[in-house]
Amino acid sequence: MKKKKVPDWLNSSLWSSPHPPPPPPPPPFFSSATVDLPIEQHTSAVSSASPSQPPSPPATVDDPPEPQRIQDSRPKNHTHTSTDATFSSSPSADDISRQAELLAELSKKVIDMRELRRLACQGLPDGAGIRSTVWKLLLGYLPPDRGLWSAELAKKRSQYKHFKDDILVNPVKITRRMYNSTSSDADDAKVESRTLLSRSEITHGEHPLSLGETSVWNQFFQDTEIIDQIDRDVKRTHPDMHFFCSESQFAKSNQEALKNILIIFAKLNPGVRYVQGMNELLAPLYYVFKNDPDEENAAFAEADSFFCFVELLSGFRDNFVKQLDDSVVGIRSTITRLSQLLKEHDEELWRHLEITCKVNPQFYAFRWITLLLTQEFNFADSLHIWDTLLSDPEGPQETLMRICCAMLILVRKRLLAGDFTSNLKLLQNYPSTNISHLLYVANKFRYPQIKSIRYSKVQSGMPDVVFYEQMTVFLTDKRMY
Repeated sequence: MKKKKVPDWLNSSLWSSPHPPPPPPPPPFFSSATVDLPIEQHTSAVSSASPSQPPSPPATVDDPPEPQRIQDSRPKNHTHTSTDATFSSSPSADDISRQAELLAELSKKVIDMRELRRLACQGLPDGAGIRSTVWKLLLGYLPPDRGLWSAELAKKRSQYKHFKDDILVNPVKITRRMYNSTSSDADDAKVESRTLLSRSEITHGEHPLSLGETSVWNQFFQDTEIIDQIDRDVKRTHPDMHFFCSESQFAKSNQEALKNILIIFAKLNPGVRYVQGMNELLAPLYYVFKNDPDEENAAFAEADSFFCFVELLSGFRDNFVKQLDDSVVGIRSTITRLSQLLKEHDEELWRHLEITCKVNPQFYAFRWITLLLTQEFNFADSLHIWDTLLSDPEGPQETLMRICCAMLILVRKRLLAGDFTSNLKLLQNYPSTNISHLLYVANKFRYPQIKSIRYSKVQSGMPDVVFYEQMTVFLTDKRMY
């Protein structure tokens, strides 16, 4: 088979241009209330985890109330060169214009979700609480009608408080509460003199050694293993960010909030429970909500994060259900779809990776898909990618597939020149790239024009040079974005 020339459009300097400077934090945005969302009782079991890697040296992150700087949360041996995403003091005219449009849209009595999605897919400003409010809207936690925000917020935050009171309680307190409720009519002096329950008054279900299904003690001991796993994973969440990992009381309180959310989710969803890696999906939500400049919203970041986490995970639940791994909706099927998408858009690269080098997509795509690319890019870039994922009206799953495919195509030159070992290392430690360009290329894959150009090449025997010229024109036509 004659080796094809690398297409010129993929060697363009367009794909290696530096990151555009993000805007500085603007003045605090209006107080944003946040709405509730019904909890879905999933019957799945998630199975994904990012491989353990040595953490990078701690970077500087200021704890609130001082402004936060987003840091690189990847391991030290990651190939990205940027370790700290700081904000430029000179935002571009486009950034200022888009922020003004977002503020205007969010100020409406009833928000136009279609317009909001259009603006959000290009990336959201880091300041003014815009991302916090927009994510809650995109995830369905807030309704488009601003007049309903306060009532919905109060309802959901109260509901989460009840979850904590009912679920995060020691069995000793439950047993004591049951005893107190049965002895409320006893003489005060008699009650005060009795500090311990007598053996005859402890029922079988209340006994610490009970194996009954309804026994709070039996359930407590069954949950201990999963709670210990949550505790270990939370302590490893973004170890280079002081927001999550440091000796400060603020960081410890953030870890405690993550633990509470994951434990409550596991208890309310026994079919799913907790799977290693869920902490990585929760972290961006909690970080964004906790850094909301509105003090009330920041104070209820834990409750808001819980309901948004439930909604986020529900959109990807089939990928995380272990029993569905080999089904048409499981994670292996999703990875196969990514392979087919690559073959459709770049058969030469697909053939080299999977036929010649025998690089199984599961070796790299499993982590990409299950953790929503949170481990492949620095934290600031991950938030930008999530802006696009959450804003797609077709749902985040299809957008994620296109982004993963674009990631492969943007490093095709290195992949075509590599073997199994070098290619696997490259894909498991994805190189630094311009996120805006990555999302731009991924967005192009949604249009049928690409399929039409490729179909014409096959049917008419179009020369490679003509084919690549047409693809270059299409993929650089910014009017389509």
